[in-house]
Amino acid sequence: MRTIHDLKSSLPQTGKVQWIGLRSSRRSDIDVVLEVEVSEESGLEGDHNSKKGGKRMVTLIQEEHLDTMSSLLSKKVIPGLLRRNIVVKGINLNALHDAQFKIGDEVILEGTGYCHPCSRMEDNLGAGGYNAMRGHGGITAKVISGGKIKLDDKVTFISVE
Repeated sequence: MRTIHDLKSSLPQTGKVQWIGLRSSRRSDIDVVLEVEVSEESGLEGDHNSKKGGKRMVTLIQEEHLDTMSSLLSKKVIPGLLRRNIVVKGINLNALHDAQFKIGDEVILEGTGYCHPCSRMEDNLGAGGYNAMRGHGGITAKVISGGKIKLDDKVTFISVE
């Protein structure tokens, strides 16, 4: 019989980068980009969360969760409103919490926590936005190995920490 640890140590899904967004400062608008340089020292080049060793160097959210929020709010939810860096499709991001995973050919991230919504989601998404996003906010990650992330890059599980 397989243990929970065995199950957490195997994730056959492969995701794909659908969207990349950067914010130059805390409350600035999101700049949508096709690719971004990533380093262990500064996280995503051009993003304000670039702190060496920080646990929130990168924020990721699932495209499937955007569909869920859209359904709950009865309107289309677009990535830029959610203030996350990367939208992926096809892999369960919650399974990457406390795990290392690879994006593209070079970048290795480690999931460090859940990315809970903030009160700004009421402003960005309208009435009920905060609650629609609860449980669907994605994850935070730190950079283990840098490189370049591009649209359509694969997202693959490496190991549980």
